[in-house]
Amino acid sequence: MKVNAGLRVVAYKIFVCFVVAFVIFSRSHVVNAQSNFSVSGYVKDADTGEDLVGATIYAPALSKGTTTNAYGFFSLSLPADSVQLVISYIGYQQVSRRLLLNRNTQLTIVLSPEKRELQEVVVQAESLQDKLNQTQMSVEKLNIKEIKLVPAIFGEVDIIKVLQLKPGIQSGGEGASGLYVRGGGPDQNLVLLDEATVYNAAHLFGFFSIFNPDAVKGVDLYKGDFPAQYGGRLSSVVDVKLKDGNDQKFTGSGGIGAIASRLTLEGPLVKNKSSFVLSGRRTYFDAFTRALNRANRDNEDYNEIPDYYFYDLNAKVNYDLGEKDRLFVSGYLGRDKFGFQGDNFNINFNWGNNAATVRWNHIFSPKLFANTSLIYSDYKYTIENKFDIFSFTLGSTIRDLGAKTDFYYTANANHTIRFGGQYTHHTFDIGRLQADSEDGTIAFNSGQGLTGSEIGAYVSSELTAGPLWRFNSGLRFSGFENKGKWFGGVEPRLAARYKLSENTSLKASASRMYQYVHLVANSGASLPTDIWYPSGRLVQPQRSDQLAAGISTLLFKGKLLLTNEVYYKWMKNQLDFRDGAQLFVNPRLEEEFVFGRGWGYGNEIYLEKREGRTTGWVGYTLSWTYRKFNDINNGNPFFPRYDRRHDVSAVLIHELSRRLSITTTWVYGTGNAISLPVGRFLVQDINGSNFTVVPEYLQRNSFRMAPYHRLDVGLVWRFFPKWGESDLTLSVYNAYNRKNPYFIYFEEVRDRQTDIITGFKAKQVSLFPVIPSITYNFKF
Repeated sequence: MKVNAGLRVVAYKIFVCFVVAFVIFSRSHVVNAQSNFSVSGYVKDADTGEDLVGATIYAPALSKGTTTNAYGFFSLSLPADSVQLVISYIGYQQVSRRLLLNRNTQLTIVLSPEKRELQEVVVQAESLQDKLNQTQMSVEKLNIKEIKLVPAIFGEVDIIKVLQLKPGIQSGGEGASGLYVRGGGPDQNLVLLDEATVYNAAHLFGFFSIFNPDAVKGVDLYKGDFPAQYGGRLSSVVDVKLKDGNDQKFTGSGGIGAIASRLTLEGPLVKNKSSFVLSGRRTYFDAFTRALNRANRDNEDYNEIPDYYFYDLNAKVNYDLGEKDRLFVSGYLGRDKFGFQGDNFNINFNWGNNAATVRWNHIFSPKLFANTSLIYSDYKYTIENKFDIFSFTLGSTIRDLGAKTDFYYTANANHTIRFGGQYTHHTFDIGRLQADSEDGTIAFNSGQGLTGSEIGAYVSSELTAGPLWRFNSGLRFSGFENKGKWFGGVEPRLAARYKLSENTSLKASASRMYQYVHLVANSGASLPTDIWYPSGRLVQPQRSDQLAAGISTLLFKGKLLLTNEVYYKWMKNQLDFRDGAQLFVNPRLEEEFVFGRGWGYGNEIYLEKREGRTTGWVGYTLSWTYRKFNDINNGNPFFPRYDRRHDVSAVLIHELSRRLSITTTWVYGTGNAISLPVGRFLVQDINGSNFTVVPEYLQRNSFRMAPYHRLDVGLVWRFFPKWGESDLTLSVYNAYNRKNPYFIYFEEVRDRQTDIITGFKAKQVSLFPVIPSITYNFKF
């Protein structure tokens, strides 16, 4: 009965959301139907047929315009007349089109890349003027061209590493690919790959992300001012979109690096109608380690090197079903495999993600566009151990099956409405243990299986109120059910932009987010021991509220954009573990949790240059992050490990010539907060012997590691063979060989004569010295 009552409340609130959307829809339609006509359609890349997201369609004589949505579609309502449209996208040649608008018109506009962009097509970008004018704040849009130029460890380009160079976004430590956004933890980021949720975005224990840049079309990261269509996490949304594939001709690209190689193939299935893209990547650590292990098999002093490799595959097919319908099918498969074999035991770690999405785009009318998706996602890890005749397997899984629909309605040139809903069924297999022995004397199976249903419905509006004001408002309702226990909440979103002058805008936003699934076992190095756990009897949903305000201004005739944002975020029902918690093979895992709250605030300054031979950015973040649990640190607030007072990043990309570019990256950050013993005392057994030294801790995370800083340098040398394009990328990671701290341990200090312990000395362990690398990239 409680479940039915909860579902009735949910259904009622969803119904209210759609009624509001319908009323707004209907009123806008009546007001504008008589005097205006709509021009709508898609903007595409002339060379590849890829949809261009964020392209601008503008009517200069009327001072009205719009941009393409996440699927390359636009709709613009204009008075009946002869009208000239200007279509532009940074990195592409501008197109002007004159139309006699006496009826609703649908068209496809193609833009050609600028001739100077021979080495790479810019597939996701926006001009600095667009960033100034938009209402949206606290969002980062990555340019794939720049991503590929930024120096990277071992020469492996990494989208997540580039995001960590933006203000307000921090890494968990040396090499880690996790994101810590405005005081939030790594589990509080919603990571989407073609709309499918990714629960662990890391390869190689966190050193690389799962995203192959050759297959990626665009990346958006929202660290505040969340659009109403997103929900389920507290701190950020990372929306990664895969390429659709070239529908004009068959092409390929790839690279051969120090530790991995990759290959991407794309082309038309039916020219101008259907295309595919297939992309794969694999490391070859295992080829070298196996050869070394075989060569030293007879050496008794040789310690065998563990066997490790990862691979990932991306595939996508799309088909144009007609003027109003398009179908997309995409999939991802990724695996990490780590193995170690000793004299009497074998250990194997396997973990990875699977994801698949089927999307249908439909144009109901020139003003109404819809995207409907069926989504599958799962993440699992397995640890397999064998000791003599005894073996056991331990692992966890989270599997999602869901559906969502999003509607875009263009009421007029000044008003766009978006509404929709989604449903996800979660299946959790937590701490599953299977054990047996070869002689059959031992055999058992244990673990915890749970399910949960998550729903969401939203309506949002983007309104231009005169030349100075623009507003984004939204309302989202979300809910979650687990074993008859129901949770839900309303998530309001509001953002405003006021244009002080042609070159300066003021912006502000407020948002609330709920999170119903929780990562309850994760290390800073993203080890494959992730346990996702649903809200339930003892575990309340997490909640965050965030306020942000900022100013954006164009400098030097629009060549530079300077932004300054301040934010304050409150977080409720934060999770941690009580001391001595039992994480594995525990049917009552939720009883090991402790709950508290968190808050954070800061100031982010960002200077960016996007056009010309020299591009790049400089970011600085000053921030504070706190956590408070009654059962931890005597109930006193403490800094979490990833609290960072100062964070600086500088990225410079300079095109020396058509063939040669140089890139540099410098980062600086306050050292991580850690807990260290303030003293030690001796404990002896009842007989007065067997002394044990016990460390004494006072406050949690009351010490700081040394500051982290590093310089990376890269050189890109391009070639233009007859068959296509290629380049040789030389990069140096940690160019001045900074010994950055990875962790600290204590070593005993003994008297040389008596061998008595006289003290302890702290030792720092550093991970990466200077690392040069070379990568050969090609495109045909």
